[in-house]
Amino acid sequence: MSTPEGKVKTKVKALLKKNGCYQFWPVQTGYGAATLDCIGCYMGLYFSVETKAPGKHLTPRQELTREAMEKAGATVFVIGEYQDADGEYSGMDELAEWLNDESDK
Repeated sequence: MSTPEGKVKTKVKALLKKNGCYQFWPVQTGYGAATLDCIGCYMGLYFSVETKAPGKHLTPRQELTREAMEKAGATVFVIGEYQDADGEYSGMDELAEWLNDESDK
């Protein structure tokens, strides 16, 4: 059985794959710069995704990493902090809309 965060990651990976995104899910080992769960590229645009189990939020270190990525020009999505009655995770709609908007350009 997958963890609650693992279920969010599975949905995000499927959406990114469906849209033809490059996606890299590094395993943090404590060496080098901090990053978020996923680093990706779509239509030449750099983005990052941090997945969370419902009820969980970015840590202070993840907030700093998010700010640094955004300052460098990345679009950052936080997905899964909340789950609605239909089982949909917060942030998924925003990611899907961003992918759709970029493909229309």
